Amino acid sequence: VVEVPDERLKKLADISKPEKIIPATVEFVDIAGLVAGASKGEGLGNKFLANIRECHAIAQVIRVFEDPNVIHVHGTVDPKRDIEIIHSELILADLDTIEKRLSKAQSEMKSGDTKAKTYFEFLSALKKHLEQGKLAYDFSSAGGPDIKDLHLLTGKPFLYIANVHENEIASFDAQACKEKLGLPLSAELIPISAKIEEELAQLSLEEAADFLKDLGLKEAGLNTLIRAAYKTLGYMTYFTAGPKEVRAWTVHTGATAPQAAGVIHTDFEKGFIAAEVVSYAEYVSCGGEQGAKHVGKLRVEGRDYIMKDGDVLHFRFNV
Repeated sequence: VVEVPDERLKKLADISKPEKIIPATVEFVDIAGLVAGASKGEGLGNKFLANIRECHAIAQVIRVFEDPNVIHVHGTVDPKRDIEIIHSELILADLDTIEKRLSKAQSEMKSGDTKAKTYFEFLSALKKHLEQGKLAYDFSSAGGPDIKDLHLLTGKPFLYIANVHENEIASFDAQACKEKLGLPLSAELIPISAKIEEELAQLSLEEAADFLKDLGLKEAGLNTLIRAAYKTLGYMTYFTAGPKEVRAWTVHTGATAPQAAGVIHTDFEKGFIAAEVVSYAEYVSCGGEQGAKHVGKLRVEGRDYIMKDGDVLHFRFNV
């Protein structure tokens, strides 16, 4: 469980002078490397697949650096092959799931159930899509059944982490690497040098800043990765600020004010009355809540308000 780096917290704390600062967090689950044949029980097999099934997104660590002293499980460094192996094994596992659902849908269709027929056609189209080596996440089922109900492994969003040589990290070209690896240009690809990150972990904040500057980097790769994972999961942040604490809260993009209140406590959502809202930028420029209220920047929003990243809120509720 790691803290999401967010410079906004410090600025809010400079204004509110809280007793403590609590950042948002995101959980990473480290799963052992996948080998060819995992869908049929090779390596960790089904245990591996079960671990992935419990996650909301998949981050693939891809080795792109060359080093004869660091062995590769397949004997050679070929990141494109490694990606294809992972995609293939996850697709094969999903095809097993689809086959079982298809068999059941076919039986139900014989009774003349029109819904069963529609579902069978949906599954058949999805099966064809997977058989072409495509991920379920890229399958369009507009107006049809919700693909999320199938809980497919390739139905999760993907994030790719390129483990690069420390001498190549500053000049890393993400777009060129995506083309070389056969990834869509819209894919999230984060360069990381495991060696650099290991060295950074042993330095003080000041030493780390100097080290990154010498390398021509703005920040640690892990910070970039954490934020990218947060974004891939479809999350955004809102804040509460006061003398006791300044805190970042996590909500899904598109959440309403009552749903955001429910993240703090379910009673807040049940008894939601209204939300007092000011944007982060206005909160800072006005010197806090009172300043924002004085110039009319503090708004009162109702149940239909859609949250925006960086909102600073107080909730009114009645239990």
